Amino acid sequence: MKTSIIIPARYASSRFPGKPLVQLQLPSGAQKSLIELSWQAARAVKGVEDVFIATDDRRIAEAVELFGAKVIMTSEQCANGTERCAEAVERAKLTSDLIVNLQGDAPLTPAWFVEKLIKAMQADPTAEMATPVLRLDRLTHGHFLEDRRNGRVGGTTAVFDNNQHALYFSKEVLPFIDLSALASTTPLPAFLGHFGAMAKCFLPPVKKLDATIIRMVELAAIARKDGMMALEGQDVPDKFFEKGMQLLVDGADEPKMVKIMNAEIAAMKSRHEVNHGIL
Repeated sequence: MKTSIIIPARYASSRFPGKPLVQLQLPSGAQKSLIELSWQAARAVKGVEDVFIATDDRRIAEAVELFGAKVIMTSEQCANGTERCAEAVERAKLTSDLIVNLQGDAPLTPAWFVEKLIKAMQADPTAEMATPVLRLDRLTHGHFLEDRRNGRVGGTTAVFDNNQHALYFSKEVLPFIDLSALASTTPLPAFLGHFGAMAKCFLPPVKKLDATIIRMVELAAIARKDGMMALEGQDVPDKFFEKGMQLLVDGADEPKMVKIMNAEIAAMKSRHEVNHGIL
């Protein structure tokens, strides 16, 4: 199965304009842009034939061409990364059997993470799209419950059936779990999706789907919250399976990833408290 990775990148972000081109200092002292580091992470994934950067901005296109990346220009009307990837496939007339949408601001995404997602997609012929989820440990689960109790909107939880097919994604902490009824060694049946190390696989062409009532209600609720998670760029995929597409979720039980998530949550909480004058 021919697989390509597309990294969507845009310049005009209200939260961080020009983020893909920001220079990061490496341990060696050298500097590289965020988009170049993400591109290098994509190139480290085994079994991938091509890596493209999809953008609507000439500044990004010119910068990435300097370090050898392939660019696909897209329109400014793409609402999110998935739409940009889908448009890139169409505009460049790609013949790949499988497309991986890899976030352009997650250069620390390990290669095995994407490789595992690709294998899961290849193993389930009924799935039209796949996205990774991470099992929550009790510490992480507690962080999210605390955020909700304090009116903060954190990550997205995923609920799926025994075949790993998605049923629902929500900014609420789902499903409800009575921790007192579980042994302390029992893994929690709670999973987090849409976290920093983010990739999605899909089979081209992608259907153009309107937002569903569920999506609009969830996003409207988030917009009313003064939480840590901004709306811009979020791509809650309930519209895919609600419209009849089979969305596969691939679970990861990696202690290292859980540790990274807990560190990120603590950092986000600290920034939120400073920005709101709590500290």
